[in-house]
Amino acid sequence: MPSGHLALVGGAAFTDGCSFDRGLLDASDANEVLVVPTGAAYEHPGRLVDQAVSWFEALGAKARGLDVLGRPDALDPDKVAEVRAARFLYLVGGSPMHLRQVLKDSPAWQALVDAWHDGATVAGDYGGAQVLCDPMVDPRGGAFTLGLGLIENVAVIPRHDHWSEDAAHRTRKLSPAHLVIVGIDERTALIRDPAGSWRAEGAGSVAVFKGGQPADLDALPS
Repeated sequence: MPSGHLALVGGAAFTDGCSFDRGLLDASDANEVLVVPTGAAYEHPGRLVDQAVSWFEALGAKARGLDVLGRPDALDPDKVAEVRAARFLYLVGGSPMHLRQVLKDSPAWQALVDAWHDGATVAGDYGGAQVLCDPMVDPRGGAFTLGLGLIENVAVIPRHDHWSEDAAHRTRKLSPAHLVIVGIDERTALIRDPAGSWRAEGAGSVAVFKGGQPADLDALPS
């Protein structure tokens, strides 16, 4: 099925080192970036939006926020229409569990999926990166739980450069043989292009594991 670009960002979005955003802008051909701070609903979402606005302004682009912060917002026809019309969506915030609660089986989520399959660029930072995949790593203990599944059979460990070795070992040990785990550093993106190939960009690095064992980007599903 056709799709646009997808970027899974390991954290610290909209800061120096996030060099990938310029390329994502060019690829999206968007007039503005729609920043959806659902995962920061209880942690000053407006600050993240303001940071994004300043960041993209420095790149010569516009950004604005869309407050899909609770379940009623994900059902709001006007907000759903804005998500569907966007050409570059950035899903941000550190709580993948809240993101899942708000978006799962909602019109807003379906609008995001439809926009992506219609060629829109979709980026998820931190919790946004986690929830875009299925399964996702449960931040409460490192086991696996359901994600939203824009990409299946991939799980993201964000802020991998800050992840404890004990937690990473536990997650890898619990990994089924078919599952690809990607540890993505802050200010780093794992990017899937419309043809299904993957690359890493930004200030840090990406670690790949399949079945808990070290692998490379070729292990990721196309």
